[in-house]
This record gives sequence, C-alpha cells and structure tokens, in this order.
Amino acid sequence: MLLRLLRTHLRRYRGPLWVVVALQLVATMAMLYLPGLNADIIDQGIARGDTDYIMSTGGWMLLVTLVQIACSIGAVYHGSRIAMGVGRDLRAAVFHRVSGFSAREVNRFGAPSLITRTTNDVQQVQMLVVMGATMMVTAPIMCVGGVVMALNEDVGLSWLVAVCVPVLLVSIGLVVIRMVPRFREMQDRIDAVNRILREQITGVRVVRAFVREPVEVRRFDRANRELTDVATAAGRLFALIFPIVMLVLNVSTVAVLWFGAQRIDAGLMQIGALTAFLTYLVQILMAVMMATLMSTMIPRAAVCADRIAEVLDTESSVAEPRAPVVPADRTGVLVFDRVGFHYPGADAPVLREVSLTAGPGTTTAVIGSTGAGKTTLLSMVPRLFDVTEGSVAVDGTDVRELDLEELWSRIGLVPQRPFLFSGTVASNLRQGRPEATDAELWEALEIAQGADFVRAMAEGLDSPISQGGTNVSGGQRQRLAIARALVKRPEIYLFDDSFSALDLATDARLRAALRPVTAGATVVIVAQRVSTIVDADQIVVLEDGAVVGVGTHEQLLRDCPTYIEIVESQLGVEAAA
Repeated sequence: MLLRLLRTHLRRYRGPLWVVVALQLVATMAMLYLPGLNADIIDQGIARGDTDYIMSTGGWMLLVTLVQIACSIGAVYHGSRIAMGVGRDLRAAVFHRVSGFSAREVNRFGAPSLITRTTNDVQQVQMLVVMGATMMVTAPIMCVGGVVMALNEDVGLSWLVAVCVPVLLVSIGLVVIRMVPRFREMQDRIDAVNRILREQITGVRVVRAFVREPVEVRRFDRANRELTDVATAAGRLFALIFPIVMLVLNVSTVAVLWFGAQRIDAGLMQIGALTAFLTYLVQILMAVMMATLMSTMIPRAAVCADRIAEVLDTESSVAEPRAPVVPADRTGVLVFDRVGFHYPGADAPVLREVSLTAGPGTTTAVIGSTGAGKTTLLSMVPRLFDVTEGSVAVDGTDVRELDLEELWSRIGLVPQRPFLFSGTVASNLRQGRPEATDAELWEALEIAQGADFVRAMAEGLDSPISQGGTNVSGGQRQRLAIARALVKRPEIYLFDDSFSALDLATDARLRAALRPVTAGATVVIVAQRVSTIVDADQIVVLEDGAVVGVGTHEQLLRDCPTYIEIVESQLGVEAAA
C-alpha cells in the first residue's frame, strides 16, 4: 500500500526526483573519489616529501569537496520540496475524501482517527519521502561504489567487506522486524489519546458539572500510559541500532588495521591504500546503516499509508449519480414514499414504511418520543443518509438521482445541534449565500430574533465567533443557525428540533416572523414541544420508526392516542381534552 501511495503521489514530481538522483549521484561519486586522492597524497606526496604534489592534489580535493557540498545542498533542497508537496497533496486528498463522506463513514472511522490520519499519518509518510530523497538514494550508490573502490585499492582485504556487511544487515534486520508491530500499535494508541482528549475538551462542562475530573484524569492517564509504553518499547528497540552499528564498525576497523598491517609488512599493500580501504569500508557500513535507518521508518510509514489508503479507498455511501437529473421545476414538493432505514449492524430498522407529502406554502411537523426516528427521517432529504427502502423525492425526482449540489441548493437545514464556524457573525450567515448583502443579513437576524444580541456585540456583524460557536449561548447559536438558513432562501426548510433552546415567548415570536418569509416554501419541522407545532398544516406522529398518525392538531387529538399522550405529558389533560 505504501508503494502504491507513493507511486500515485510522486508521479507529478518525476522531474524534481530525477534532479535529486542526479545531484546525489554526483555528490556520492565525489565523496568516493576523495579517499583515493588522500591515499595518493600519503603514498606519492608525504612518503616522498613531494610538497608540490601534496599542494596540487590537496587543491583538487578541495574542489571536489566543494562540488560534493553544493550537490548535497541542492539534493536536500529539492528532496524537501518534493516531500512537502507530497504531504500537501496527501492532506488535500484525505480532506476532500472525508468531506464527501456521509455520516455513516464518518461514524465508522471516528473524528479523532480521521484527524490523526490527516495529520500524524501523513507526516510519517512525508518524513519517509524526505529521508528517502536524501538518504535512500545515496545509500545504494555509496554501497556499490564503495565496494568497487575498495576492491580497486586492495583485493586481498575484500573478504572483510563480505563478512561485515551481512553481519550488520542481519543484526539490524532482526531489530526492525520486531519494531513493525510496535509502530502499528502506536498509531492506534495515538487515535485513543486523541479521542479521549477531544471528548474531554468538548464535554468539559459536563465533566465539571458531575465532578468527574478525577475519573477523566485517570482515563486519560491510562490511555497516555499505554501510548507511552508502546512508544518506549519501540524506542528501546530503536536504541539498539546505533550500538550494533558502532560495534560492527569498530570491530571492522580493528580487523582492517590488523590484517592490513600484515599485508603492508609483507609488501603487498601501501599505507595510503590501507587508509583508503578503511575509509571505503566505513563508507560502505555507513551506507548500510543509512539504509537500515530508513528501514526503521518504512514499517511505521507503511502502517500510516495503510490507514491513509483506507480512507482514500472508502467510497461514500451517498454517491453522486452517474447521470444526474435537474428537475425543471423548483417548487419544493417533498415526498417520502414507503421510506425504510437500517443502520449497519442494527437488529431493527429505525424507520419503517414512512409515507408523507409536504408541499410549498405548507408546514409539516414531525413529532414523537426520543428515538422514534425523527432526525433520521429529516436526514434522508439532504442525503446525510440514503434510504435502505423506498424513496425520497424532491420536485418529482428521487434525491439519489439529483446532482448533490443541485439538491443542497434547494434545502436550508438547521440541524439539531447548530454548529458555527470560527470567523465572524457575517461569515457564518453567508455560508449558504456568499453574495448576501449586510441588509439581507440583518433582515434574517430580525426574523430569527437574533438582531438584538448581535447589535449588542461590540462589532455587530463583524463580531468574532469561536469554533463551534462556544462564545455565544445555546439559544443564540440556534438563532444564528436559523438566520443562516433564512439568508439562503431555499425552496425547502428543514428545522430539526431547532427551537428547543428558545424560551416560549421567543419561540412564538420567531415562528410568527417566519410565516410570511416561508409562505411559498416547504417547511418541515421536527419538534419536541407541542406548542411549537400546534399551528402546522399537518403533523406526523412517529412511534418506533412508523407513522401512527397524520393530521392537524385537532384531528390528532381525536384520532391518535400517541399524540394525545404527548400533549397530556406537556400541556396537561385539559389541553388534550
């Protein structure tokens, strides 16, 4: 999976990659050329006392060194740019894929895991590309070139190379094999820490309200300790690599000096050649060490690549139609035809045989006990979920056949949990219609009963809103979300329990102000309070995912026991009578 991911995202950087390879080739060849020149200085210059030869050869060595430095800097520069580009492309690919997921896929992965995959996992792959461009390209050139140059200096000591290199490879390979499962477990532990931390930050008020700080601290400590233990185990294994390298390197140096001295004594080798051979052996072993160091990064990057690819290979259950249909009319007629829905793995359906029609100029209310399927029913319209049975149609066309952008342009949704983005009041209200004027924003705020508190803010429409709208109250957040939908002026308004945080007086004023604005639109309201929906043109009563009553408030009071029970629980027996 790692190779496939790199092959896909490195394709656009083939030109810079060839530049990196060329620069690294020149830099490595220059590095391999230097020990031979040093040997010549010892044997031809120092041994004979030839100062001119020493100066001329030393000048040549200085020039070669400058070329090596320039090429190495160029290779690192281009390699880093390639790696940063790959990281940017991967993050963008994951983000665009996640933004197209339905609620089902988001719930399957979980928000903390998706954040980790977009940040930490991509960073690990990016780091592999950096190291690969700077080290992995150099290592094989250095290894092969070092062997050739060492043999050129003295064939009699070549058996040391044949012994030292395999010993180093096998020793470090055994360590790397044991590190692979640790890295996989580490990424799962990072997910767990992110999940718990996100829950605690988001739910800090609940934690404090129930005096759960000690419990949550212990819960985080446990997850943090598990991550620390895995990271420590991987770190201990990683710490073995350098002692192993240094042990092999030092033993190899002693062996070369021991056997090389015997060959010099026998007149089979010169001192300069021994020095060059020792340098080449060190370079070979360092190349092997660089390759093995890279191999320690590959397992973790491979795990991260698997997790990234899992997101990129996941198709949204809400897919764009192959031949999207654009209805000629934009009236906003909404039809649910025998709609059924199963959550994956659930024993019972959430919705069963739900049929209803909502037309323009009418208000349809959906009410029922908690868990009756009200929010799920509303989620079928903008295709947050797709029906598993039946169909949902807008203006006579199944929503699954509509272009998604076209469908969403017809809908103004106010979700059960209103979410505001970091920015300003104006930037949040313009989410649905960026070209809306300030006058239109104030008009929407007036209707949503939010103009007074926005005027009270220091900067009015330009007042800052924090992420999630945490710097405003729950009721203010709901009114801003309603105003955002009103700015869009869609054909269909979907209010998912959008008045629950409002007091009864504000609720009544808001609904009264909404009537003239939504007079030509289709309005569907999911509500818990009977007082919010008594004036609806039709009320749909859900129980256990099925429709048990449809009609006006008065009709349902006569014919629907479930609705009567809801009214009695909220307004008393006299109101139900």
